[in-house]
This record gives sequence, structure tokens and C-alpha cells, in this order.
Amino acid sequence: MPNTNDHGPKRAVLYARVSTDEQARSGYSLAQQLEALRDYAAREGYEVLEEVLDPGQSGASLERPGMDRVRDLVSAGGVFVVLAQDRDRFAREPVYLFYLQEEFAEHGTALRALNDRGDESPEGELTTGILDQIARYERLKIAERSRRGKLRKAREGKVIATKRPHYGYRYNASRDGYEVDDEIMAVVKRIFRMVGTEGVAIRGVKRIFEREGLPTPEGKKIWGQFFIREAIRDDAYRPHSWKEIERLVAKGQMAAEVASRLDPQKRYGI
Repeated sequence: MPNTNDHGPKRAVLYARVSTDEQARSGYSLAQQLEALRDYAAREGYEVLEEVLDPGQSGASLERPGMDRVRDLVSAGGVFVVLAQDRDRFAREPVYLFYLQEEFAEHGTALRALNDRGDESPEGELTTGILDQIARYERLKIAERSRRGKLRKAREGKVIATKRPHYGYRYNASRDGYEVDDEIMAVVKRIFRMVGTEGVAIRGVKRIFEREGLPTPEGKKIWGQFFIREAIRDDAYRPHSWKEIERLVAKGQMAAEVASRLDPQKRYGI
């Protein structure tokens, strides 16, 4: 359906997205994005048709509930512009941005971000394209620095902290090592004993824990057989011999200086 906004109010769809990692950062929340978009829409005289949110969604793909809703609204017609605070809120990759621009243009809808530098002229599109590529280059540099940093920490024998430590552990104060949570680790030991020594099936462990009302790692009542099975296989709970540590050093996965501080007569975890 062609856009008829030339003869009526200029309707806008406001779009805000934040990834799971970004949710932990201050100053880049959904509320902050919406506030900036509402102010801009009011200044430009746009009628806000709908505010669409994509919480906890990555910009590496277009397959997001919120973006699906935006595309449905655009395809229905009557949308003058789709607004986001930054271009990377729509998508991280320039090719996806170009795809959305072409798709929306078929319905007479523009794709706009508050940090746009160009305009619709060939020169403006060239400027925008160059800026998108620079932004992508910066993201790749950050990812590479992160990869090198993680590899360095691993070689130093440090734990790479994620959102949640392995079940039965907690992070130390510097979040680069594990400490055993004795109460929870007792459940892990019980899983190994029940399956490895007593011959209880995975499903049997699940039923016993649920009957006892033992909470899962997420605090739920229903245990997953997959978690119990993977806990038995998880390297986090397996002791490593000195020979295994020597192999890690030979592969460059652990620094020799770190290994030299370990007792060859003992076994070590992660």
C-alpha cells in the first residue's frame, strides 16, 4: 500500500532495542532511547503510531519480535518514518540496514536514526555508508581486543566471568577465579554419586530432586534432564592431572609460569 502521509499526518513508528549485555549498562536503556525518540518526534511534528521495543535482542540478526512488528506495521501502509536513536539499533551489519531501507522504501517509509549524518542524495547515502563501515570496523576491533583479553586471562589460569558461574561455584571478589559454594556443590556431588555409583538414571535424578522440592540453578521447581546430563560431562567438575596441565602449556593454553606454581602431585579444576 502506498504511503498517503503527504495528505495527512506524518505517522512515525519509534523503535528501541537493547541487547542482553547492554541492559547492564547505564545510559543506554530502552527508557532513555524512547525519551530521545519522543522528543525528536514532537519537534518534527510526527504522530507516533506505535512504540516498539526489542529488549534483550541482538542486532546481529533481523529475526527479532520487535523488528517483526515494525515490518508488519510498515507493510500495512501509512507509516511515514521508522525512528531509532542510533543506526545500530536497527541492525549491526550495513547489509541488513540496506535491506530494511529497500524494504521500507517499497511502502513509502523512511528509515531514520537520530545519529544520521547524511541525507537522501547520492552524497548523503555515500557518507552514511562510510560511517556504517567505520562503525563495523570499530566493533570488530573491540571484539578482537576482547578475544585477546580472554585468551590472556585463560593462559594466566584465570576464569573468564560470564553472567553466571558454573553451578556449585561463585566468583571471587575480582571475578577472575572460582570459589566453591559448599552447599550447592553438595548437590553436584550427589548427582555424580547417584548416577556413577548408585546407577540412578538421569530421569530418576530429576524425579527425586523434584519430589524433594530442590530448586534448580534458576530457582525453579522442574529440573531438566539435559542439565543433569551435561553436569556429568562438564569439564568444570573434572579434576585435571599434572600431565593434562603440561599439555595445556604445550598448546599455549596455559602459561608455563602459572603451571610452575602448581603441585605436580595434586589435581586441579578449571
